[in-house]
Amino acid sequence: MYPNGPQRSALARAFGCSRVVYNDALRARETARAAGEAFPKTGDLSKLLITEAKKTEERAWLGEVSAVVLQQSLRDLDTAYWNFFDGLKGKRPRMGAPRFKSRKDNRQAVRFTANARWKITMGGDLSLPKIGDVRVKWSRLLPSTPSTVTVIKDAAGRYFCSFVVETEADEALPETEAVVGIDLGLSHFAILSDGTKIDSPRFLRRAEKKLKREQQRLSRKAKGSSNRTKARIKVARAHARVADARREFHHRLSTKLIRENQAVAVEDLSVKGLARTRLAKSVHDAGWSAFLTMLEYKAARYGRTFVRIGRFEPTSQVCSQCGVKDGPKPLGVRVWQCRACAAWLDRDINAALNVAKTAGLAVSACRARVRPGPVPAQREEAGTHRDGQPTVVGIPAL
Repeated sequence: MYPNGPQRSALARAFGCSRVVYNDALRARETARAAGEAFPKTGDLSKLLITEAKKTEERAWLGEVSAVVLQQSLRDLDTAYWNFFDGLKGKRPRMGAPRFKSRKDNRQAVRFTANARWKITMGGDLSLPKIGDVRVKWSRLLPSTPSTVTVIKDAAGRYFCSFVVETEADEALPETEAVVGIDLGLSHFAILSDGTKIDSPRFLRRAEKKLKREQQRLSRKAKGSSNRTKARIKVARAHARVADARREFHHRLSTKLIRENQAVAVEDLSVKGLARTRLAKSVHDAGWSAFLTMLEYKAARYGRTFVRIGRFEPTSQVCSQCGVKDGPKPLGVRVWQCRACAAWLDRDINAALNVAKTAGLAVSACRARVRPGPVPAQREEAGTHRDGQPTVVGIPAL
């Protein structure tokens, strides 16, 4: 979205009013909880914090924005409480209790439902109540009439609109016999069981120099000044470019893998644990969790099979040809020879093959064999003696 000056001011008022109502409702419920009383219902809060508050001098400015935006902030608070309680009951991953919102939050959002009478104009603009017709650059055509639109402002000062639409079931992709196991890494982002190695783009590492320079300029600005606000936006935009490039890479690669393979197997990595090591920056730069999430939902959408194997499977220790466990090896060992079948194996390709086999996928191990690299000769096996007589190449005498 590309709002003009007055529209940006109107959106800022909508963000602020929505935040105030959310905080007032949270404060009312926390006060009731501390007093041992029942939580106020949403309808009572709506009447007290919106309808009645508009009639007071302190909250009269709530009438400057659409009432639907304020009602939706109360719905958001209800959702936050339900997620918190469901996490305590084990119905979903644990989440923290609802917290007060700040006007300094990097991300601001408001939601308009059909009751707000917003619409898409004939010229392709988005007409919002008490804001006006906002120019929009559409990323795709809407498949049906949307029921809800959410207006979002990110840390970089960019505006986006997200629609809720009703869609039909996605058509399954044509079936194929190809299956693939994926081993994720840092030097190579992904290693496939067919021997393909996909280099890691390292978007954050490549942008570090510019990010450092912008961050240093930000640190020199006086707090509360307009120059500091401008510098903060420049830093946010630099980070946004990195995040956008990483997301684009994940989308392209995940779509390619889902289209070309009937089944995809990956390892369930402990990203939180790896993020506590000295490789934390590289782990976050890779974005494994986001990539696996894309693979999972795209597989479900297009009728593919997606399998996660346990994180404690010894995929790097087992020979993919004979199945013998050869023990752990240091990270510096990239090529190793199986003691049982004498096959030379690439560590990453071998792990990808084992990921696929552990998931029950029938893959060929023919690509796991690699030519051994050159091994330096021992001193007694090469060169000449000082008397000019060459040494005998072979196994030294016992």
